[in-house]
Amino acid sequence: MIVILNKKFLRIIVAVILLLIIIITGTILYNRKAATSTTTNYATVNRPIERGNENSDYIAFACNVDWGNEVIPEILAILKEKEVKITFFVTGRWVKAFPEMFQEIVKAGHEIGSHGYQHVDYSKLTLDQNKEQIKQTEELIMQYSDKKPVLFAPPSGAYNEYTLISAQELGYKTILWSIDTIDWRQGSTRDVIVKRVIEKPNHRGAIVLMHPMPETAKALPTLIDELQGKNLKVGGVSDVLMD
Repeated sequence: MIVILNKKFLRIIVAVILLLIIIITGTILYNRKAATSTTTNYATVNRPIERGNENSDYIAFACNVDWGNEVIPEILAILKEKEVKITFFVTGRWVKAFPEMFQEIVKAGHEIGSHGYQHVDYSKLTLDQNKEQIKQTEELIMQYSDKKPVLFAPPSGAYNEYTLISAQELGYKTILWSIDTIDWRQGSTRDVIVKRVIEKPNHRGAIVLMHPMPETAKALPTLIDELQGKNLKVGGVSDVLMD
């Protein structure tokens, strides 16, 4: 009798253990699925935009700002003189640290895009971390601008599926570039920067990436003049995205 009871008890224990294994496995799989998906299906997420309409009359200048305060006034003065409006992608931490400088960009009428809160590798961030970076920056931008940003440029062009999902769900288009000035690299003089841009084919609808570097400011008037000489209008990212 004791043996029979022990066998029944053993079977119950085994059944309970199997049930617990099934429950735990299901929970793990569910959490993994929840961590890698949101209300947006990744297969339907818009991929990063590297260039706009190739039939556009515009070429876009995108200036990523996380530093370079000493150069920004000169760049703004050149753009004002040339009557050109471009897109400035700003980090949230920069806006927070230099609100007066940011307001000068806004007052000048340039398009404002998000560069995330910190200049970190977004391809290594989780879904929640990506969203928080974009949300924080939006809140800061909206403190000094009455227009919600709709363009997002991840630092260094680094992103993962969570970055794209986060941007789309928060109402942003993810922007990269088609022409890189590489103006941050040592040896990137005014002439080198101009050459990198002008010698590229297919300028129509292109997005030119730049930063507030001294040599970039020197190259800016020549770049604008030469591109306009090719019957192109120099503008912001939204200009080249129009049909």
